[in-house]
Amino acid sequence: MKICDVCGLPEELCVCEEIAREVQTVKVFTVRRRFGKLMTIVEGIDEHDIDIKELTKELKARCACGGTAKKGQIELQGDHKRKVKEVLSDMGFSSDTIEIRDADRKFNRKRRN
Repeated sequence: MKICDVCGLPEELCVCEEIAREVQTVKVFTVRRRFGKLMTIVEGIDEHDIDIKELTKELKARCACGGTAKKGQIELQGDHKRKVKEVLSDMGFSSDTIEIRDADRKFNRKRRN
């Protein structure tokens, strides 16, 4: 039987991830990508405490969209800010620490000459 180094409980009973979810400050916003498409970006999730790939999989399924996890961010295709907050709250994240930004940020890309 393995014991968690952080909380000292057996791995089956480990509560580290649940505690980490409650204290994370998560930012959710949209950006415009190529051809005017919107992407919902979720950032501020610590990859060391929470399995970001599993979280991405769950968000994609619940929002019925495509997406990926890159550089500590979750990118979802389309505008899903409200749904992401609802899903994260259901998964144990504190709704007080989920910040939704309504302003779109432009995607900066270098032009090729």
